[in-house]
Amino acid sequence: MQIKIINKSSHDLPHYETIASAGMDLRANITEAITLKPLGRAIIKTGLFIELPMGYEAQVRPRSGLAAKKGITVLNAPGTIDADYRGEVGVILVNVSNEDFIVENGERIAQMVIAKHERAEWISTTKLSETSRGEGGFGSTGVK
Repeated sequence: MQIKIINKSSHDLPHYETIASAGMDLRANITEAITLKPLGRAIIKTGLFIELPMGYEAQVRPRSGLAAKKGITVLNAPGTIDADYRGEVGVILVNVSNEDFIVENGERIAQMVIAKHERAEWISTTKLSETSRGEGGFGSTGVK
């Protein structure tokens, strides 16, 4: 699949790190470092503008290493970039650690996955089909 992209950053285009990677890393495109205090959040710009085809979205997800080692994650994970959005791709980072985290220009801050999606049409009804689970919700299937 080919996707149009404008790169106003000083960094290479996002790319897959391995042949089986699902996501491409997004890099911070900032003029000066940004300090995220504990529980602090900020929108970090990437300098990228994309044109997705209809029926696709770009999902912005945390990088597992940043989350596990530093407590840095994407606040609205996964963030969705719709096919009709033409603005700059931004990443809402949040620091859930107890220490300051400094975001530097060029740092890999998140990953982006391109995903196909469907559009739903609601059909009003008065009854849904029965299942063995029924209305069992949060935690109803147990933990083991």
